[in-house]
Amino acid sequence: MKFTHRAEYPAAPEAVFAVMSEQSFQDAKCDATTTGRWTADIKDAGDRTVISTERLLPTDGLPDIARSFVGDTLTIVEVQTWGAAAPDGSRSADLNLHVKGAPMTLKGSIRLSPTASGSVQEVVADLRAGVPLIGGKLEKAAAEPLLTAARIETRLLRDRL
Repeated sequence: MKFTHRAEYPAAPEAVFAVMSEQSFQDAKCDATTTGRWTADIKDAGDRTVISTERLLPTDGLPDIARSFVGDTLTIVEVQTWGAAAPDGSRSADLNLHVKGAPMTLKGSIRLSPTASGSVQEVVADLRAGVPLIGGKLEKAAAEPLLTAARIETRLLRDRL
């Protein structure tokens, strides 16, 4: 299933990325999108920045069929591997997300680009549930919480800019 999210910010890509790659922002993002149990880590590896989070989420809002696979909570591991800035300030990242103990992944890319009024961030990824017959239902069930988390992250980022 295709997963997309687009957000505009009133600041240049350099400023947006500076906030995104702050430990305090990642901590706030995780705290706002979890049950309160999470870890966040930011590492520079040469010209790359790797942002890793692990979040424990409740499954209350998921359909019964999804909860039967993951239980009362699920652990989401997300890794964003950002490349160096281009001359115009744009950046891109590989996005890899998986649910521990469940056959579900989100893989794709994030692009942060300049616009006339600031910048735009675009996420394009494939959400996959490797379960025969009901994989599509699980993907649809997971898409909404992921989109909600992306919207919360967008709001927090705008507030900090």
